[in-house]
Amino acid sequence: MNPHLSVITLGVDDLERALTFYRDGLGLPTKGIIGTEIEHGAVAFLDLRHGLKLALWPQISLTHDTGIPFSPGAPSTVTLGHNVASRDEVDAILARAREAGARIVREARETTWGGYAGYFQDPDSHLWEIVWNPNFANL
Repeated sequence: MNPHLSVITLGVDDLERALTFYRDGLGLPTKGIIGTEIEHGAVAFLDLRHGLKLALWPQISLTHDTGIPFSPGAPSTVTLGHNVASRDEVDAILARAREAGARIVREARETTWGGYAGYFQDPDSHLWEIVWNPNFANL
């Protein structure tokens, strides 16, 4: 695993409100909300330094994607995103995480937006998404 974070995803109650806060209030650059044509696909990516992205995703979509029911303090309120260059790399990292003692929350699969991703929880229940995103070419 090439250790880096490429996306930090925050599960939010109100996507428009969160976007207004980060974009208008804090001045983070973004192209706005994308993926509205896909069920559970609406998301906003904000640009941070060194290629890091902050993703704002409705909590209901995050819980749907991970399969972990929402409750206060649930691990599905934040995910650590590790984008990789290929589908095979997603599978390899998930296998390595499993061997290291991670709990695979969702096996890798095709996403509704054209990528490929899976989730694991580390021994302290922190949630990681391992993802190949064809729109992130700068890996």
